[in-house]
Amino acid sequence: MLKYTLIPLLPFISFLINILFGRNYIKDKAHWIAVPAVAGSFLLAVSAFFDVAGGRDINVNIYSWIVSGSFNVSVGFLIDRLSAIMLIVVTSISTLIFIYSIGYMHGDGGYYRFFAYLSLFVFSMLILVMANNFLLLYFGWEAVGLCSYLLIGYWFHKKSAADAGKKAFIVNRFGDFGFGLGVILIFLTFGSLDYMQVFGSAGGIAGQTINLLGYDVDLITLISLLLFCGAVGKSAQVPLHVWLPDAMEGPTPVSALIHAATMVTAGVFMVARTNPLFSLSEVAMNTVAVVGGLTAIFAATIALVQTDIKRVIAYSTVSQLGYMFLALGVGAYSAAIFHLYTHAYFKALLFLGSGSVIHALNDEQNMQKMGGLKKYMPVTYWVFILATLSITGIPFFSGFFSKDEILWRAYLAGDLGKFLWFLGTVAALLTAFYSWRLIYLTFHGKFRGTPEQEHHLHESPPVITVPLMLLAVGAVAAGWVGIPPIFAEHGDKIGEFLAPVLGYPEGEGTHAQEYFVLGASILVAVAGWIIAYTMYIKRTELPQKLGAAFQPLYKLLFNKYYIDELYSKTIVQPTLKASDKIILGFDTHVIEGVVNGVPNLIGAFSRKLRKIQTGLLSDYGLIMAIGALSIIGIWVFLK
Repeated sequence: MLKYTLIPLLPFISFLINILFGRNYIKDKAHWIAVPAVAGSFLLAVSAFFDVAGGRDINVNIYSWIVSGSFNVSVGFLIDRLSAIMLIVVTSISTLIFIYSIGYMHGDGGYYRFFAYLSLFVFSMLILVMANNFLLLYFGWEAVGLCSYLLIGYWFHKKSAADAGKKAFIVNRFGDFGFGLGVILIFLTFGSLDYMQVFGSAGGIAGQTINLLGYDVDLITLISLLLFCGAVGKSAQVPLHVWLPDAMEGPTPVSALIHAATMVTAGVFMVARTNPLFSLSEVAMNTVAVVGGLTAIFAATIALVQTDIKRVIAYSTVSQLGYMFLALGVGAYSAAIFHLYTHAYFKALLFLGSGSVIHALNDEQNMQKMGGLKKYMPVTYWVFILATLSITGIPFFSGFFSKDEILWRAYLAGDLGKFLWFLGTVAALLTAFYSWRLIYLTFHGKFRGTPEQEHHLHESPPVITVPLMLLAVGAVAAGWVGIPPIFAEHGDKIGEFLAPVLGYPEGEGTHAQEYFVLGASILVAVAGWIIAYTMYIKRTELPQKLGAAFQPLYKLLFNKYYIDELYSKTIVQPTLKASDKIILGFDTHVIEGVVNGVPNLIGAFSRKLRKIQTGLLSDYGLIMAIGALSIIGIWVFLK
């Protein structure tokens, strides 16, 4: 039991040591505490993985947390095949990001604070994936939200960063409100928050309804949709996606951690974990699938025209998360987790690679001011190429296997599934285009920055490039565990591994259908690559001409469909105006009424009272007589 408890405990100890002693004692040596701690968690996670690989699940309660009547919740851990994979993803990616951060954050004034927050982030995510009950899951869920606020707004003296941190925290409150209601409804329905008890009893309430605002609503559907509200916020699905691109205001290692290993993957994990509930509701499943499919293509269109290198990758994350939810919605839970697993490596590589570029350009993030970096940064360039080959689905890189599995399972899921497959395939075309556009604008052509920037261009130090090269191995080979049976007699090991927890999707198509889906996937990946090459290498005047010819569409995409402006008009500004009126009115009439009114009342009373001070002995005698008679009268009355 101690081994499993240490997995989240080591990063938490690192957080406590650095936050308590970092400022005065540890200072720029904070990584000597944080890196061994998260690396230790990784080694323990690997050990736990092999413990459950043979089929043995670990479900232990550490201690009773809350006992109040029938409400009994323990701090306990469930490590099965699903959480074992998540532990490997979280700890391996985090270890490399921690090492990378040593070089990237060197010289920062809050160095100890940065590693303290990173450690707390990892602890929170580990608690989330290891929890064996909904309340502990909710604790980890909210804790990663807190850490995102702290890390996105890490450079709090910078207004845009502070605003981005607040935006992430507030937007997630909308989703988490629904998630919290879902957890409460689970307890009211099942009388327990323990996973095993809830999942074991879920079939018994299938078909039951609850009256909501005068309408009879399917109970399982309501619970599932409320839980999904949390996933929409945490995993940045439409319409709560707006916080994630702004999260780029945080340091690049934070972006990599959020997008690859922690926060945004929490929603995907949660829906997969609660699959016994979602699978009982066709409405909930279809909702998840449609939201995922629309998000995949919606975010991909925005990424086509962005110029900030990190924002392009951020919208790519939103789009890839859409793929994962599409898979969850069609019942391909293992395919979603498989893509989460491969995506973690190539997306962390893309973000850390962009960080290497930004570091070399003295914090420049505009791709229009880059170009020609290939000769100056060969290691960064080639790992970027490998990550791009993976995310665009070029055979036989990691992303190819996981994305193709999602598209295949969507194609088999009836008419709605074929529509979602079409959306996913178009999104794959767009993904290939904007990914290679990023490569060509950043690394090819002539350098478009300042002469001073060009003079200082250099490859990043080994503390940055070594983690990039290790992540590149994952971007290339992590997906080989899920080679489909069409390529190998004993393929799809990841699906078989997760089947005891997530089941295996029903429906097997013909080889002709599978070759068709596979061929279409490869075709759009290559087509997107060719289009990007043509526009940014062969005919560099085309982007400007197309932008001018389709200016309204370009402006719409560049301004992200004006969703932020819409929220500002309909929610933010009215709320601020109403708050100003309420606060101003309360302050004027209540606070100032008390603060100024009481002294004024005392002053008025005093002015009246002092008139009895005449200086005449006869007046004082009369007052004393009246006082004495009053006391005697009160005493007689009371007696």
